[in-house]
Amino acid sequence: MIRPSGRLQALQNDILEDIARGEPLAACMERLCHRAEAISPGVICSVVTVDDQGCLQPLASPSLPTHFADSIAGAPVGPCAGSCGTAIHRGEPVEVTDIATDPLWAPYTGLVLPLGLRACWSTPIKARDGRVIGAFAFYFTRPRRAQLLERQIVATCVHLCAIAIEHDEVRSRNHRLAYFDTLTGLPNRSQFNGAIAEMSAAGRRFGLMLIDIDHLKLVNDTLGHAAGDALIAVVGARLATALSGCLTCRIGGDEFAVLIPDCEGPVRMRSLASAATAAMALPLDHDGHSITPGITIGGAIAGEDGLDSVTLRQNADLALYHAKETRRGRYVRFRRQLRSAMMQRISVRRDVNGALGDDRIIPYYQPVIRLDTTEVVGVEALARMRLDDGRIVTAGEFQDALRDPKIAHRTTTQMLTAIAADMAEWRASGLNFQHVAINVTSADFQKGDLVQRAARILEKVGVPMQQLVIEVTEQVFMGGRKDGVARTMEALRACGSPVALDDFGTGFASLTHLLDFPIDIIKIDRSFVGSIDSGARSEIIIEALLTMTRRLGMKIVAEGIEKQAQAERLTELGCRLGQGYLYSPPVPASVIREWLARFARPVQAAAPAAGRVANAA
Repeated sequence: MIRPSGRLQALQNDILEDIARGEPLAACMERLCHRAEAISPGVICSVVTVDDQGCLQPLASPSLPTHFADSIAGAPVGPCAGSCGTAIHRGEPVEVTDIATDPLWAPYTGLVLPLGLRACWSTPIKARDGRVIGAFAFYFTRPRRAQLLERQIVATCVHLCAIAIEHDEVRSRNHRLAYFDTLTGLPNRSQFNGAIAEMSAAGRRFGLMLIDIDHLKLVNDTLGHAAGDALIAVVGARLATALSGCLTCRIGGDEFAVLIPDCEGPVRMRSLASAATAAMALPLDHDGHSITPGITIGGAIAGEDGLDSVTLRQNADLALYHAKETRRGRYVRFRRQLRSAMMQRISVRRDVNGALGDDRIIPYYQPVIRLDTTEVVGVEALARMRLDDGRIVTAGEFQDALRDPKIAHRTTTQMLTAIAADMAEWRASGLNFQHVAINVTSADFQKGDLVQRAARILEKVGVPMQQLVIEVTEQVFMGGRKDGVARTMEALRACGSPVALDDFGTGFASLTHLLDFPIDIIKIDRSFVGSIDSGARSEIIIEALLTMTRRLGMKIVAEGIEKQAQAERLTELGCRLGQGYLYSPPVPASVIREWLARFARPVQAAAPAAGRVANAA
């Protein structure tokens, strides 16, 4: 016959072996209870844990009916929570010799007494760091205290429970680290890879959406990485809620992937994409700053857009890239034409990179004319690319490349350098010109060095900032933080460089920009000028703009003048400045030099207020 101490040693060895083999925690604890009950007949064992909310969670009670475990699940730990809940609360053993009369059990007598349980001894289970992580209980079928052997059994079992629960915590933590994103709690790239491979191998019909957070880098750069992390977490939570029933994963810094099971066609994917974007409507507050999340989505459907997971992901990525380039903040589904469009963009970017390396991005100049005298009061510099064969192409032909922030930033720098050299040469030759305007991009504002860059380049050749006009479009306002763009514009004006709003009246450009941003010049879009001689609506709008800008102390320039009748009508309405093919197309520096020599208006003393075009009108 095996002595109790030997049986206790065997119990310990067997349970440790189960733990080492990686047996599930619940199975280990059930076996522990059965073995302890076998050593001490008449005893019933149970093991409970405590969750992060301080509530009991049953782990093992194999000799009790299932409704017992169901009844105590979620019960709060406290000073009068039976033996286990109280032991966990106190952090010390609780021995109740008569459940029927002990106040600790008052809320639960109706549960345990019908089961024949009359006494209970509960011992807290503690982790190595001192945390109470559960309780091990001996129930007796009659009122009494625990005997010496039973106390030895409890001591051994509590120790084994602590080892098993801590081991399971480590295993769960490692599993979460391996398969879940720590910031959002969503499945990570590893879990996504496994899921899409499994769905593809099974031949299931499913959809894939790749989602990017818009302007995360800008949030990190302006508000700090804590704000960026908060944005990522909120976007992840909103996606998981809006796309319930789908597998939403975070697979990169600002990128999420969504697997849509049983996606039979594009209508369902479009509906889910709309739900995802709608979920981003409300701003979040971080440290007093309001951030409105934005996402861009590319999608592909298994079967139609790719037979295997690799092709499907590539095509969804192409759709996302196209969406970011052309429809930021919206959803684009993969189309076969996107692949050729992508190759074209890559080719154009390669060409522009080469041109930048060879100094083949050059300015062409279009004169700005005083309409009543046809004198040249300034010029606008427009980017051109000289090809290897000598041909000159307009910016419209390499516009796709300028969507790349690095290329756009380098292009502006090269343009500023060339313009500054031309301005210095014109000044040295005694030519009259009041200003040169250059159109900059949102990338120049995002980088944050536009003012310093322009001032450094002009100072190097001895040209004052007052002769450089910075033109911005509505895309600049939409592509960055409003306060950051406004600060840069104020800094430009403080250096004497006026700011012009280009293409006014198109896209998102509106009167609110005149309130939010410090602007000196408005350039009326060619669409209004082109229809001025064919309808009264354009006339009314232009006349209203002229009245408004005069009262605001701004200048106004009409773009795209191609007919003499347009120039005459603009003059009658009170518009003094314009540019367009009626006077000259954009021309090389050598040609504009002749224009300045023949038609430039003599430069008068500049107005003292920074940010004004000197006597342009």
